[in-house]
Amino acid sequence: MNKVDIFCDGSCLGNPGPGGWGTIIRPENMPEIRISGGAKLTTNNMMELMAAIEGLKKIKKLSHITITTDSQYLVKGMTEWIDGWIRKGWRNSAKKPVKNRELWEDLKKFSAPHKVEWKWVRGHAGHAENELCDQMAVEKAYRFKTDTTL
Repeated sequence: MNKVDIFCDGSCLGNPGPGGWGTIIRPENMPEIRISGGAKLTTNNMMELMAAIEGLKKIKKLSHITITTDSQYLVKGMTEWIDGWIRKGWRNSAKKPVKNRELWEDLKKFSAPHKVEWKWVRGHAGHAENELCDQMAVEKAYRFKTDTTL
């Protein structure tokens, strides 16, 4: 089985506000891929989820993937909460609709064929790939903040 490391981060200038995401995809024995994107009006949590989704979408072969992020929302969502949300008809513990349901559904869909490990690291603590993903995400967020043609 192929091994792939994905590092991802999201950023938002205001919450909601213009946001960005950055992702590094590091397939074993292949060149690293860096991708980023964003939105004019979004939330930080949405950008965290998009960073992981976009990374997973690039993996075409069945793989063992380790996704490293500084988002506990993302890690806990995929490792602790999502199966319960699905069982409860996409309701959270307060019996309210799960926020960002469509993004969680995409995460479930794009991770399903693979063996995925979700790894949390502290943000802004010197983790090289996390720092780079953060920089990519912030740059995109500022681009969406200042570019009136988007």
